Amino acid sequence: MSSLTPDEQEMVGLVARFVDERVAPRVREFESVDEYPQAFIDEMKELGFFGLLVPAEHGGADVSAACFARVTEELARGWMSLAGAIGGHSVISYLIRTFGTEAQQRTYLPAMAEGRVRATMALTEPSGGSDLQGMRTYAQADGDELVITGSKTWISNAQHSGLIGLLCKTDRTAEPAHRGMSVVLVEPGEGLTVSGKIPKLGYRGVEACELSFDAMRVPVSAVLGGVPGQGWAHMMRGLEVGRIQVAARAVGVAQAALQAALRYAQDRETFGKPIWQHQSVGNLLADMATKTRAARLMTLDAADRLDSGQRADLEAGMAKLFASETAMQVALDAMRVHGGYGFSREYDIERYFRDAPLMILGEGTNEVQRNVIAAQLVARDRNRERI
Repeated sequence: MSSLTPDEQEMVGLVARFVDERVAPRVREFESVDEYPQAFIDEMKELGFFGLLVPAEHGGADVSAACFARVTEELARGWMSLAGAIGGHSVISYLIRTFGTEAQQRTYLPAMAEGRVRATMALTEPSGGSDLQGMRTYAQADGDELVITGSKTWISNAQHSGLIGLLCKTDRTAEPAHRGMSVVLVEPGEGLTVSGKIPKLGYRGVEACELSFDAMRVPVSAVLGGVPGQGWAHMMRGLEVGRIQVAARAVGVAQAALQAALRYAQDRETFGKPIWQHQSVGNLLADMATKTRAARLMTLDAADRLDSGQRADLEAGMAKLFASETAMQVALDAMRVHGGYGFSREYDIERYFRDAPLMILGEGTNEVQRNVIAAQLVARDRNRERI
């Protein structure tokens, strides 16, 4: 299982201190009014959190996927929205470092490492949901430019991003459809409209918006890697990182809920003893801790596989599926431990319960995720790969 370098261990410790000393005392003032946490974001820039997956030669921290997962977990333990602030950004960092041209890497990665340019990825469409191959957004070639038309929705950090990794069709006649897709690196400008914030149950503070492209023109050189038609393969690789990150967010929320329940169960007394000594409560705590640890280990296992250079689509999907369902169950069980107080905004439990569903829905719903896992299981079995 993952063994972080001393520098990576120091990075995780730095994030944990940031969460405990800076985030925890102030999170409610931002979350309760759905205010963008600019103060936290500025500190995260200074601490280098936006450059985690950027190579050192471009000014980044260049940590392993395992370290990235642990950093994400710590941020989510403090406030899941802060983990979301680096989520899509880090996926686009990974895609540019892995598939980008030298010019794209020189142009974007140093600024992304410093947080001067923050990125987001745009996949989901209003009428498509998880059906990415049915997307309608397209980029039509016109000389040395692409003309982009279409819309994307549920785009995190859309109002604060200086770069959008847009998955769209550059060949609408391709069969199957994914062969005609490209990732286009789009900078906000004329022809792009960003909507106001979509009201959300949880994941507050960080906005999610709709993007509308109305004949927006970008240079042909904006295609990731410089060759059109590779976008599906690029983004599927990026989603391995994204699903590990979502799994790690879920572990962080579960860990926070577990810690809150443990503290409460030791302080609260009924019938003359702390409630953790009642079997019904003790059993809940035992199951919560076991599931949270299992989710963490599955997430790190997927990260290890990605670090080894192997495809981690199956492992990342399994981690995302299990960790997200675990976060939802642990948040609910933590509310049970708290009783009526868990339903009150005086305690953080209700926030964990509101944040947890996002990981079930994001980066591919768990219903779709199970289909993907099943297909990968069959494919690997046919290739006689050990599952």
